Amino acid sequence: MEYFLHGLRNYAVFSGRARRKEYWMFLLFQLIFGIVAMVADGLLGTTWEAGGGGGMIYTVYSLALIVPGLAVSVRRLHDVGKSGWFSFIALIPLVGIIWLLILYCKEGTPGENKYGPNPKAEFAY
Repeated sequence: MEYFLHGLRNYAVFSGRARRKEYWMFLLFQLIFGIVAMVADGLLGTTWEAGGGGGMIYTVYSLALIVPGLAVSVRRLHDVGKSGWFSFIALIPLVGIIWLLILYCKEGTPGENKYGPNPKAEFAY
């Protein structure tokens, strides 16, 4: 949970580095809270007519987390020594998404790189 809150506190910080654990825990809690928002939509009857599981609460939640999700993914790419613009590699069908997933799973650059100090040394969660 601390990693999710750390991602929210750094809402639009696209500089620095994010370790693997920070990225994946942020995604995990984002998924969990998204499911809770969809369930709340279903219980409160605020789902859209077109269906799809989402509704008003889920839409607001998703829109609120676009920027912090993008920021933590850019910081994760910085940790492996890539520019944040490398996110656009996902636009290449199939191969781009797989390559980006591999980069997200890859061990970060040990020590300091051009994007900042090693985040493993900074955070001792």
